[in-house]
Amino acid sequence: MMSRRATIVIRSLTGNTPVTGAMRITSSFGLVGRDATSFGTCNASTMTLGENSKEQKDQKKETVGGGGGGGSKGKEVASYWGVPSSRVTKEDGTEWKWNCFRPWEAYQADLSIDLKKHHVPKTFLDKFAYWTVKSLRLPTDIFFQRRYGCRAMMLETVAAVPGMVGGMLLHCKSLRRFEPSGGWIKALLEEAENERMHLMTFMEVAKPKWYERALVFAVQGIFFNAYFVAYLASPKLAHRITGYLEEEAIHSYNEFLKELDNGNIENVKAPAIAIDYWRLPPDSTLRDVVMVVRADEAHHRDVNHFASDIHYQGLELKDSPAPIGYH
Repeated sequence: MMSRRATIVIRSLTGNTPVTGAMRITSSFGLVGRDATSFGTCNASTMTLGENSKEQKDQKKETVGGGGGGGSKGKEVASYWGVPSSRVTKEDGTEWKWNCFRPWEAYQADLSIDLKKHHVPKTFLDKFAYWTVKSLRLPTDIFFQRRYGCRAMMLETVAAVPGMVGGMLLHCKSLRRFEPSGGWIKALLEEAENERMHLMTFMEVAKPKWYERALVFAVQGIFFNAYFVAYLASPKLAHRITGYLEEEAIHSYNEFLKELDNGNIENVKAPAIAIDYWRLPPDSTLRDVVMVVRADEAHHRDVNHFASDIHYQGLELKDSPAPIGYH
């Protein structure tokens, strides 16, 4: 059998200093083993792709035929297709507990961004987008009032939709026209993923009641389809709506911070998932989480207003490089 050996040097996740360790993966028509050293930073990790021969034999005993359903609870799902289950560990050897994101997807939020920037609506489409978003805020204020944890949960279930819809439609457009997207597919899907991680965080803080979950179903269903149609009809309108939605999100998190500072909401310890995702200090609190989430929303505001401006200038998104990694 032919085999190949590759050595991959991974950079530190906390800066530009190269990590001293290296991960070696040996492949023989598949991934069968590893020779990995420990990495020197707190966020570094090693991924095991494949198992040793004994573990592979154990897996085969639990093989699921035909690539079908799962095995017993607590056991690993195996298949003759040979797709290995990835394992990620921290530098101290402990297991990386999150499957929704990996260490190399973590980052430190830029809190220096201008939170007061506002796009003044001038054209008819801008005014339509602005007042549409303002009208959506009224029922939210009535329903949630000062329950900002649950408000944030609802906000993020909606905020994660535009990036996914825009990325999906740009993806299909790229396929139809046989042309690149300028990185905008990745940028918009990255935005959607970031918003989803906001939701995963606030789910640890606010435990939604059954009727709030039902409301999420209804609002998301209506908003997804409405935004889908709006993006098909006018991408510049759709991105402007998202830009104003993010401005409202910043306002909501400002109010959230006021309630925390006034002692009306308990400033509890930050959820573990937030500490790992934003690389926060171990002693971080809910207030720290709201600060980084608010900064993310400000970045999404800028990206979407920028995307709308591109369309207003008679260009397409692919004509301007996408701000990939700009959370």
